[in-house]
Amino acid sequence: MGCFATGVTVVTCIGPDSEPVGLTANSFTSVSLDPPLLLVCIGKTAASAAAMVGASHFAVNVLQTEQQPASIRFATRHEDRFGPNDWSPGEYGAPVLDQSLSVFECEVHAIHDAGDHHMLIGHVLKARFDAGLDPLLYFRGSYRRLHFD
Repeated sequence: MGCFATGVTVVTCIGPDSEPVGLTANSFTSVSLDPPLLLVCIGKTAASAAAMVGASHFAVNVLQTEQQPASIRFATRHEDRFGPNDWSPGEYGAPVLDQSLSVFECEVHAIHDAGDHHMLIGHVLKARFDAGLDPLLYFRGSYRRLHFD
C-alpha cells in the first residue's frame, strides 16, 4: 500500500472532556457527492480513537506542504498536539487547523467496523479550499511534494 501516493490529513474532534483531539490519517476518500459524504479510517488502537467514534462532529484538515511538522506531531503520542499549531473551533465545533489546504467539517453519518480500523463516514456540512497552496503527499514511507515540469 506504500506505493499508492496519498494526501495527508489531520482528523479532529472535541473529546468527551471538551478538549480538542486529533490524529494524522492518510486513509481518506470521497464516498458520495449527493449527499456529500467522505470516509476516513481510524486505527482502533489510536489514543484518540474512542473520542473520534464518540463525537457527533469532526473535521478533516487536508494538509499543505508547510504543515509537515503538524502531520508529524499529530502522528506521535504528544500530550498537547494542539499547543504549537494555530487552530480555531470550526462552525460545528471540531478544531480547524489554520493554513490547511482544505477543510471538511462533518457530522457523523455512519461508523463501520473494519478489522483493526473504524471506518468513519462523515456528511460534509461545510468545506473550504485554498487554491494557492500545494498538498502534502506521502509515498513509499516519505513525505513528498508535487513536481511540475
